[in-house]
Amino acid sequence: MSAITQALVQPRLRRGLVLPIFVVFAWIVVCRYELANTRILVPPLAVWEAAKAQHESGELWAHLRASLGRDLLGFALGTLAGTAVGGLLALSRTADRLFSPSFHAAKQVALFAWIPLMSVWLGVGEQAKVAFIALSAFYPVVVNTYEGVRSVGVEHIEVARVLRFSRWQVVRKVVLPSAAPSLFAGVHQALIYAWLGTLGAEYLLEPAPGIGSLMVDGRERFAMDVVLVGLIVSGVVGFGLNLLATAAEERLLRWRVRGV
Repeated sequence: MSAITQALVQPRLRRGLVLPIFVVFAWIVVCRYELANTRILVPPLAVWEAAKAQHESGELWAHLRASLGRDLLGFALGTLAGTAVGGLLALSRTADRLFSPSFHAAKQVALFAWIPLMSVWLGVGEQAKVAFIALSAFYPVVVNTYEGVRSVGVEHIEVARVLRFSRWQVVRKVVLPSAAPSLFAGVHQALIYAWLGTLGAEYLLEPAPGIGSLMVDGRERFAMDVVLVGLIVSGVVGFGLNLLATAAEERLLRWRVRGV
C-alpha cells in the first residue's frame, strides 16, 4: 500500500471529513428551503453541472494545467533560491551579519504588498506571476534552511574535523542529514505557499488561463456556480499537494523515524 493510500485511510483523516460532510449537508438544506439567496449560494447540483460542463469542454483542465505549470515553476525557482540564501546565511557569519537584518525586515512586508512593485518592474503578465509565486516559496525555505543548518550539533562538527573531513564532506555527511527535517519542513511550507501565491497572482494580475482567472471570470459574469467550482478545485489541489508533500517527507526521512 502506498504512502498516499495509507494516509487516506488514517482515522485522523476520516474524522477530518466530518466537518466537510456537515457543511455540504447544511448547504443542501439551506438551498432546498431557500434560507439564503440561491443566486449567490447556488445549489450543489448547479455546481456539479457547471463542473461537468467545464470538464466536458476541456476548459477546466486547461485552467488547471496552466495554474499547476506556473505554480511548479515558481516553486522550483523559489526553493532553489531560498536553499542557497538560507545555506549561505547559516554557513557564513559575514553573510549573516550583512544580510540577515535586511532579510528579516523584508520578510515583515505582507506578501501581496509586493505585487504593485512587481507589476511596475515586470509588468502584469506571466513573468510577474512566476516571480510572485517564487517569492511566496522563497521565505519559508530560507528560514527553515537557516534554522536547520544552524541547529547542527557542534559535537558533530568536531567529530568531522577529527576525521579530517573536507568542507564539502562536512556539508554532505554531517550538515545535510542533520538539517534534513527542517529543510523538508521548509519545502513543504513553500509548496503550500506557492499554490496560494498562484491563486493570488492569477486573481490580481493580468487575466490568463488559470484557476484564479476562472473564478474572476465567474465573478464578472455573476456565475457563482463557476466561482464555486474554482474554489473547490483550488481546495482539492491544495489538499493533494499537502498530501503528496507529507508522503514524500515521511518516505525520505524514514531513517530518522526508525532511529527514534
